[in-house]
Amino acid sequence: MDTTLRGVGVSHGVAIGEVRHMGTAVLEPPAKQIPAEDAEREQGNARKAVEAVAADLMARGNLAGGEAQAVLEAQAMMAQDPELMADVDRRIAVGSTAERAVYDAFAAYRELLAGAGEYLAGRVADLDDVRNRIVARLLGVPMPGIPDSDEPYVLVARDLAPADTALLDPTLVLGFVTEEGGPTSHSAILARALGVPAVVALPGAGELAEGTVVAVDGSTGEIFVNPSDEKKAELEAAAAQRKAALAASTGPGVTADGHKVPLLANVGGPADVPAALEAGAEGVGLFRTEFLFLDDSKNAPSEEKQVEAYRQVLEAFPEGRVVVRVLDAGADKPLDFLTPADEPNPALGVRGLRTLLDHPEVLRTQLTALAKAAEGLPVYLDVMAPMVADRADAKAFADACRAAGLRAKFGAMVEIPSAALRARSILQEVEFLSLGTNDLAQYTFAADRQVGAVSRLQDPWQPALLDLVALSAEAAKAEGKSCGVCGEAASDPLLACVLTGLGVTSLSMGAASIPYVRATLAKYTLAQCERAAAAARTGDSADEARAAAQAVLSGE
Repeated sequence: MDTTLRGVGVSHGVAIGEVRHMGTAVLEPPAKQIPAEDAEREQGNARKAVEAVAADLMARGNLAGGEAQAVLEAQAMMAQDPELMADVDRRIAVGSTAERAVYDAFAAYRELLAGAGEYLAGRVADLDDVRNRIVARLLGVPMPGIPDSDEPYVLVARDLAPADTALLDPTLVLGFVTEEGGPTSHSAILARALGVPAVVALPGAGELAEGTVVAVDGSTGEIFVNPSDEKKAELEAAAAQRKAALAASTGPGVTADGHKVPLLANVGGPADVPAALEAGAEGVGLFRTEFLFLDDSKNAPSEEKQVEAYRQVLEAFPEGRVVVRVLDAGADKPLDFLTPADEPNPALGVRGLRTLLDHPEVLRTQLTALAKAAEGLPVYLDVMAPMVADRADAKAFADACRAAGLRAKFGAMVEIPSAALRARSILQEVEFLSLGTNDLAQYTFAADRQVGAVSRLQDPWQPALLDLVALSAEAAKAEGKSCGVCGEAASDPLLACVLTGLGVTSLSMGAASIPYVRATLAKYTLAQCERAAAAARTGDSADEARAAAQAVLSGE
């Protein structure tokens, strides 16, 4: 008899295969003293190992491209952090071996990250991976990572480092399951980009025995251990049906009765454009411009560099809509030249638009660059601000856009509950809303988006979150304006139908999810979506909301 486990499904599809576990982490090096005369040599060894690991991460990023490249380049920067290396040198100078100094210095840095806000706490797994790679190199042992196998398998791990996820071979890795992580973690985002079925936040995943046959449903989050032949056939048939529906579904997003729901792509820069075009994206619903700024945390990119990057994306969507989010810095994405380092709770401090309003020259340069990038192009440019709390924020942003001579629609992201509650007030200053459901859930439920232990509160099916979406969409309709969703909620095909029923006017997601959402929307009328949305809001939990919507759409 098969056993069913449930985690959080983060990447669609079904995978059936034997379990293979991730290579074990590097063991803690022994604490032994070295003679003073060996210190300089050990310091040199440490630097060489760090540079080699950073170069390897950069090379993996170049191979992977897209969002994966940005993640891996950030890891390489972690490895080369000057303060971290100075700490390593200090520890070696007082007698530590290179490997022990690296291990201890990273441990101290790890504690700082764990208490420094949701995004940085979520980077602890990335930091551990960098540490393990450097220590492995110094010890001369194999790198931790993807297991060697000639046969396809399901990968099981405590968590997956971006360096491993980015270069997964989909012909060998049928799917993956992790014990930690959440729907908005790096692993989840990269899995969707790769099109690999994945389930995260599965308690006890590490206890699945090597070689056990499991079936992974990345849509429902279910793991079937030792599934029966009947269950395998059922899952494979469902997967085949979904695949056939994807192949048959092309063109713009539309419900069965012709109600248009533009399907847009979330991108981090020009490297993500080809996948968006291949998936049939009708434009860009979220252009995360912070990746340009994260290349160098000490200096803002020049206006010329910004113009070049923006224009490449705008040129790819002639006559399409491109929604650019201005720099979202602070808390989760610290920049030395912008964000304070001593905030007691940075997630609730000066971040997003607040940071830009404190540094108007950075905002002005970015808006000017966007204006120049759009000159002469037949693109519909929208520009929006992150972390808008109220009408005063919205007005300040719109005023800055006008002062920069930007010919575009100005919008506000709804990521803070106050913005949803007072959406009509905000819409007196801007022309559209865009719901960032990841942060909106985080702030609504006081649940860090990177912590697996609270992943149930990060579930976008939570009825309270649906209520806030409905409030925003109703306000936009009343004002004759648009309200899109650009958070990961849009990538769930069933939830996309519910969001449409709530009145959302466009959906933006990772490119790999667009075909799934397009095919599912085409099966139902707007009235069915509206009934499913109403049913979902009657639930008292995410599971109840999902089940209620499913019951309506399946005709039960």
